[in-house]
Amino acid sequence: MYYRLFRDGLFRPVVKWLFRATVSGQENIPASGGAILASNHLAAGDTVVLPSMVSRQVTFPAKAELFKGDRGPGSKAIAWFLKAVGQVPLDRSGGRASLDGLEPVLEVLANGGLVGIYPEGTRSPDGRLYKGKTGVARIALAAGVPVIPVAMFDTHSVKTRIGIPWIRRPRVVIGRPLDFSPYAGLIGDRTTLRWATDEVMAAIQALSGQTYIDAYGSSVKYGSLSQAEASARELARPGLGATAPELPPAEKPSANS
Repeated sequence: MYYRLFRDGLFRPVVKWLFRATVSGQENIPASGGAILASNHLAAGDTVVLPSMVSRQVTFPAKAELFKGDRGPGSKAIAWFLKAVGQVPLDRSGGRASLDGLEPVLEVLANGGLVGIYPEGTRSPDGRLYKGKTGVARIALAAGVPVIPVAMFDTHSVKTRIGIPWIRRPRVVIGRPLDFSPYAGLIGDRTTLRWATDEVMAAIQALSGQTYIDAYGSSVKYGSLSQAEASARELARPGLGATAPELPPAEKPSANS
């Protein structure tokens, strides 16, 4: 209820009519059933523009800490809003290889929901496309749902003459779904997860036209990798040279079948 109230009554009118946003490829999103929207991440405006321009409700996983509301009035308001519009907490305390922290996300997908994910894990520090984290592949294989690549354009905000942040003509381009269901039996295989993630990032790059850097964006953002060192890791596409892993052997029929 609150999701549609905020989206249709506030965010969509601003994004569509004032920011003059456009979207193409929305026919690639299935009308029903679980699916993942995997997008590049240029600016904070992505999280407003994308769900405003998509017909179906989009659920974004957010840090579990934001749902606690235990750091003053501001955090309480954020926690209330996230819960009111149906977003779900992402708990990473179980470790990178664990599915425990992904249960709320998997539940949304199992119930036929649409989940939005930024595989880079952080906003791009310089507009280039960075290495994707394998969580997107892990979720796709665990839930058995398609991954739909998305490219965002021109979502950075600028200040108007009166100091109000504004986004000018942002664009959303939605690509064709990627199906990784044949690899569901390899969810514990790191090579498969990396390959599937790189395929998702390659599909995003094909839509966005961004230069790809084979390093995590956070390494540049927080200084462990310089801009020059990042540039030295430029590749024509994610997963360059990697081949698709072998499909897991089909289960043999039982003697009684």
